Amino acid sequence: MVDLTPPRHTLDPIEIASRDEIAAVQLERLRATLHNVYDNVPFYRRRFDEAGVHPSGLRHLDDLARFPFTHKDDLRANYPFGMFAVPRQQVARVHASSGTTGKPTVVGYTAADLEMWAEVVARSLRAAGARPGHVVHVAYGYGLFTGGLGVHYGAERLGCTVVPVSGGMTPRQVRLIQDFQPDVITVTPSYMLAILDEFRRRGIDPRSTSLKVGIFGAEPWTPGVRREIEEAFDMHAVDIYGLSEVIGPGVSNECVETKDGLHIWEDHFYPEVIDPQTGEVLPDGEMGELVFTSLTKEAMPIVRYRTRDLTRLLPGTARTMRRMEKVTGRSDDMLIIRGVNVFPSQIEELILAQPALAPHYVLEVDRPDRLDILTVRVEARTATAPSELGQQLARSLKDNVGITAQVVVEAPDALDRSTGKAVRVLDRRPTD
Repeated sequence: MVDLTPPRHTLDPIEIASRDEIAAVQLERLRATLHNVYDNVPFYRRRFDEAGVHPSGLRHLDDLARFPFTHKDDLRANYPFGMFAVPRQQVARVHASSGTTGKPTVVGYTAADLEMWAEVVARSLRAAGARPGHVVHVAYGYGLFTGGLGVHYGAERLGCTVVPVSGGMTPRQVRLIQDFQPDVITVTPSYMLAILDEFRRRGIDPRSTSLKVGIFGAEPWTPGVRREIEEAFDMHAVDIYGLSEVIGPGVSNECVETKDGLHIWEDHFYPEVIDPQTGEVLPDGEMGELVFTSLTKEAMPIVRYRTRDLTRLLPGTARTMRRMEKVTGRSDDMLIIRGVNVFPSQIEELILAQPALAPHYVLEVDRPDRLDILTVRVEARTATAPSELGQQLARSLKDNVGITAQVVVEAPDALDRSTGKAVRVLDRRPTD
């Protein structure tokens, strides 16, 4: 893999500023954000008053812990434009979630917000190894989902040539990678594995492509997936993080020279990690739920938004700004099976540890009687894979996770492929 470390003089000065300088910027912007939402968003004025706090009471960054959280349900309750801090006429663009679990969460951007978003995505892509003049193949979905357009405008801001492929039509993805010779691909990690499968189906060596770096996000992925992609394509696999409620992609990104966690762009997004049960702010280094407060958003600033993503905050390395450890799962995605806490990422690691199994799987949870039953459906890499693969994985799950599961090893390509976020869990247990 080629060395893509960015020259230091190309970095934004704030990326390598002192911690005191960063904290001073954060405090000034945080005060402005709290006053903005209190004055312009009735939801926040009501919540702050109920909690007995006022923006003028924020004298130190630690004082933010006294302010109430914002939840996804709060955004849904104020659908569609109730969380906006500016008149709707000043909103230049609207994005929204899919709304598959209820009303969609709607987010808005002023023209200045779109400029800021492009800047932080450009910073993220540069950290990942993209350079001005590189060809960037964008295989995130376009539309209300923030991934495609977010990366698109950031890549253009960096000075790249953008190929807006969007998701789906996997054979075309492979053909365009061969024909257009991109340096960078941005896509969900699960769909990159589907693209890899298509290369192999067509007898094309993935290492023969022009790709130098893949920037993967929108879903948790494990170190095993990173190894699989890097070895298959002989390219760097780098993590990007974001969520529409905070801005979209570009909240944080791994630096290609270290790949040791995602540096948070703390001049725009203030992070906290809390105990998911108590809401208590945890010290840096402790695992918990990630919470973000936006510092520079105009249309829809957000205060202490509970992401449900599990991670820990770590000191900066390649940049001064703190890192967040790779997201290992979500506090609301944890499965409790017969009293055992199980995260899909744990099972994925065990699947990837068996070379004869492909990294495509679905976890099915049923309760036909009084007991939960977990079925792990996974693919063999070849049609001639050993018959004992299922038994081996079942033993590994029992030994490492402490859970008994039924393992069904499917034929290659038997499981559905997602062009966006992979659906890994089908929980069919009754809810009443």
